[in-house]
Amino acid sequence: MDSIYIALAAVALFAGFFDAIAGGGGLLTLPALFIAGIDPLAAMATNKFQASSASASAVWAFARKRMIDWRADWPMACLSFIGGVTGAMSISMLDRYVLESVVPIMLIAVAAYFAFTPTLSSQERKQRLSSVAFTLAVVPAIGFYDGIFGPGTGSFFMVACTLLLGQPLMQAICRSKLLNACCNLGALTVFACSGAIVWPLALIMAVSAIIGAQLGARCALHFGPRLVKPLLIAVCCLMATKLMLSTGHPVAQWLHRL
Repeated sequence: MDSIYIALAAVALFAGFFDAIAGGGGLLTLPALFIAGIDPLAAMATNKFQASSASASAVWAFARKRMIDWRADWPMACLSFIGGVTGAMSISMLDRYVLESVVPIMLIAVAAYFAFTPTLSSQERKQRLSSVAFTLAVVPAIGFYDGIFGPGTGSFFMVACTLLLGQPLMQAICRSKLLNACCNLGALTVFACSGAIVWPLALIMAVSAIIGAQLGARCALHFGPRLVKPLLIAVCCLMATKLMLSTGHPVAQWLHRL
């Protein structure tokens, strides 16, 4: 059991690092928990705890550098939290097969958007949606998705901030980390009330994820878009590939028939 805990702690460390920069850490930790033989509901709850710890740690690192605009972002943060709560409460009500089929396509679209938009990293773009509309419609929708499924939430927040609000990449990263942390905490609240969290494992993974998130946030601040943009593209593509090859996805079923 000790060796399993050590292995999962190492996975959480790497996941926290990548999640702080480009999102997608859950696609490392959740399958690792399944492989370790953790009950699916307990695995999701435990993963949400360590993910919440990592995202909150990344927010703290950015906030210390005064890169979080609390006055402007608190309404979005509240609605992201509510979205995470409602998503986690609705897990049994929506067809996960639809999400598993659609999300890889969305992730590839995110990667393509960043890959073919060379000015995205350093310049503001035209705002396509008002802050009020973004707060009321986009933020709770992505938060809901995080509560019910999760993979790619940070990337979706990031591309929404750049594409719809016209924010430069580093500013979008900071806001996306705050919103991601809030919907994580919302979903975690529901899971904690269900009693499904494996606390010893969750705490060990959380400590590792926090360390990884601190390292990732520092790398993002130091290297800026030079590191963030290619890593974001790579993470989105890897997440999309992982989901498409999962059992039950149409692509995996098609490959199995060949």
